[in-house]
This record gives sequence, structure tokens and C-alpha cells, in this order.
Amino acid sequence: MKFLRPILFIQAFVLSLAAVLTVPAALVGIGDGSAMAIAFLKAGLLFLLVAIPAFMLGRSRRFELSSRQLYAVTTISWCTMALGGAAVLYGVSPHLTWTDAVFESVSGLTTTGSTVLVGLDNMPHAILLWRGLLQWVGGIGIIVLGVAVLPFLHVGGMRLFQTESSDWSGKTLPRANVLIRAIGTVYLGLTLAAAVSYWLAGMGPFDAAVHAMTTIATGGYANYDASMGHFNTHPAILWIGSLFMILGALPFMLYTRTLRGDFDALFSDRQVRGFLGLVLFAITILTLERNIAEHDSLLDAITHSTFNVVSVITTTGFVSQDYGTWGAFAITVFFYLMFFGGCSGSTAGSIKIFRFQIALMMLRNQLRQMRHPSGIFTNVYNGRPVTDDIVRSVIAFSFYFTLTVAVIALGLSFCGLDFITSLSGAATAVANVGPGLGDVIGPAGNFAGLPEAAKWLLSGGMLLGRLEIMTVVILVTPMFWRT
Repeated sequence: MKFLRPILFIQAFVLSLAAVLTVPAALVGIGDGSAMAIAFLKAGLLFLLVAIPAFMLGRSRRFELSSRQLYAVTTISWCTMALGGAAVLYGVSPHLTWTDAVFESVSGLTTTGSTVLVGLDNMPHAILLWRGLLQWVGGIGIIVLGVAVLPFLHVGGMRLFQTESSDWSGKTLPRANVLIRAIGTVYLGLTLAAAVSYWLAGMGPFDAAVHAMTTIATGGYANYDASMGHFNTHPAILWIGSLFMILGALPFMLYTRTLRGDFDALFSDRQVRGFLGLVLFAITILTLERNIAEHDSLLDAITHSTFNVVSVITTTGFVSQDYGTWGAFAITVFFYLMFFGGCSGSTAGSIKIFRFQIALMMLRNQLRQMRHPSGIFTNVYNGRPVTDDIVRSVIAFSFYFTLTVAVIALGLSFCGLDFITSLSGAATAVANVGPGLGDVIGPAGNFAGLPEAAKWLLSGGMLLGRLEIMTVVILVTPMFWRT
């Protein structure tokens, strides 16, 4: 019971949060005159009824979480929230199967953005808002996970970016909880700024609010089947979306330093510079390809290239055009971009830029070592030494990421899906991007027609990718359960 007590207590908090989120959705339902408002309120009440005994069983004067408990509570909390979100969708949508409800909820919470819903243009606003809220909570959740939990667990090389978690040198704020509150303030501020910008550019108030949440969360849930292509007559909306997707993919810890007067924090960071440089390079080559080879106007070429490149590399998943029809070169570029992701400590998913930078650094030093066998070369990243355990964590994560994609792709092919759908589906799920490639799940497609087994595989892949894989994998190893 000692091991489970803090886990139960935190699950009570997660369920209470889910209950709170049902209230705005219910209010929107009431405003629309929809009968599903009662269903949202019933779901919220059910969450509270389950949360109360969990709170009573788990409460304690003081908690000191061990690493084993942190692994367990992290994975269980995300599963609890995902199942809670699925229960709401299943309860308010009579035509949605449990499998589809789980897929949609997991996709939302992990900010993947893959969807099985069709007819979004005529979907009740309460459901659209619930999807947006799931992504918004998932976006801030992964930042808190990356800042406050993963460094303790030695997962993914996040200790390069510690400020409060376990390296108490070079603090930016006095305590980790203060840092998280500051990040929450920045997150809310960026969301409000995006909503106002969208509204001024021509979106309606409801669309502006929902799309602002899913943009900052780099989630990609849109209120229309055509995604952001619905707003192609308002190019300013696409440019605003591109800007805020980039802002969501930058390290939120650096925003807090900027607000405290360190105005060079963002652009002096090696990871940020690498990310922005890659974005600019990809936009340039695709703009030239669209303008020269496909004869698109320069304005259209740069607008849609920018929006779709930013959307894919930040793992948001919005679409302004079906880039699956742009030709083999463009499709290959977008496939590669799936694996980069944004910056560590942001809402973006995938491998993250810093891991590629460290890999290149190690490759360069290996070549130097071959040329000068007696030389001693120090690896430094952002002024900090890259220790052996960070290198090991980066290598381990990259291996597990590749292995996970390969296993899920094999499973999808066993379900009867073609090679492109299987490979791109596995990649987009684990990288939390959203759309895959091909006619079925491509930018103009949908995941609704996939077999149920494939949807469960992809749901598992989305959770694995969002939680940095090893956080989940260790739970199924015998050594984890040894006392």
C-alpha cells in the first residue's frame, strides 16, 4: 500500500482535472442547445465520485516518490486521463465505438492529432471543444513531464536542460514548482495571444479559441475536415498558425529566463538555432520546388510550404494543402521531417533536435579521434559537458524509437495495411505528428477506416512516443518489480 498511496493520490488529482474540463464543454453544449451537455456533466460527476475514494486511500502527510513510483505514476496518469477522455467521447457520441473513442482521446492527449472523426464541419461545438481541451492539457503535461520528471528518471538526455529538476546549479527560479507555475503562465499567455491573433485574422471566436489551444499544444486538432485548409482564403491565418506552432516547439524554460531579463536566452541556445535553421532550410527547398517545378505563385508556394513544413516538424499535424500530391521529392522531405521534432522542453514530439545535434557531435569527434588517436576531445553542448550517461541515454532512446516504429509497422502490416500506410502510420504515431502518408491516412485521409487492431497498435505507439518510450518500457521489465 505504501507504494500505491502516492499513485492513488495523483490519480485522484488527474480525475479531478478531467472533471473540471467537462464543465466548459457542458457550458458550450448548453449554449448550443445540445442535449449532450448533461452527458458531459454526468461524466464529470462520475470522475469526482471515483476521485474521492482514490484521494482518501492515497492521502498522506508527506510524499517522497522513488524513481520506481515516478515511472509508474507518470505512465498511469497519462493512461487515466486518456481513458477518462475516451469515456466522455464514448458517452456523448452514440456513433463512436470504444476503440475509436480511445484512439481519439489518446491522439488528443498525446498531441498527435490523428483523428477517426468525420464530418467535423457539422460536429457539435461541445465535442470540438473537448478535443481541443485534451490537446491543450496534453501539451502542458508533456512540458511538466520533461521539466520535472524525466530528468530524475535519466530518460532521453533531458538533463542537458535541467534548471530545477535535479541539477541545482544555474537555477533560473528558486524551486521546481515555481518554475512550473511560470511555464504555465507562459503557456496560457501564448494561448491567449494565439486566440486573439486568429480572431483578428478572420476566425470566429470559437474557432479562434479551439485552434489556439491545439496550435500552442502542437496538437493539430482542427474544427474542420479540411484542417487549416478551411482558412486558405485567409493567408494571414496560416502565417499566424506557423508562428505560434514554432513558439510552441521552443523550450518553455527559456521563455521563463527571457521574462526574467535574460533576453538572449532563446536565440543564444544551440538547440533553438539548430531548429530554426532546419525549418528555414526545409521551407526554402520546398518553396523553390513548388515555384520552379510546379509553377505555383511565389506567395502561394512560400505560404503553404512554410505552414506545412512547420506543422510537420513541430509534430502539430495541421494541413493547409494535401502535400501528398506535391510529388515524390516533397513527400520524402516531409517523411524525414517527421523524425526531427521541435526542441526539448516544448510541446513538440518526435526525436527532438538536440539528439541529432549530439549525434553529429559524437560523429565529428569520432572522425577526429581516427585522425588523431592520442587526442582528447571534449564534448560540450550549450556550455555544458556532455557526459557519458547523456550519450548513453540519447543512443538508447534513438534505438528504442527506431525499434518501436519498426515493430508497430510490422504489426500494422499484419493487420492488412500496405507498406506506406504501415510505415508512415507507425512513424506518425510514435513521433506524435498526426497525418501519415498515402491515400488512406495521408494529409487528405483519415484513420477511421483502419482495422480496430491497427487503431489499438497506433494508440499504444502514441503513448509510447509521448512518454519517451523508455518510461513505459521499463514497467514491463522484471527488474522493475523486484523489491
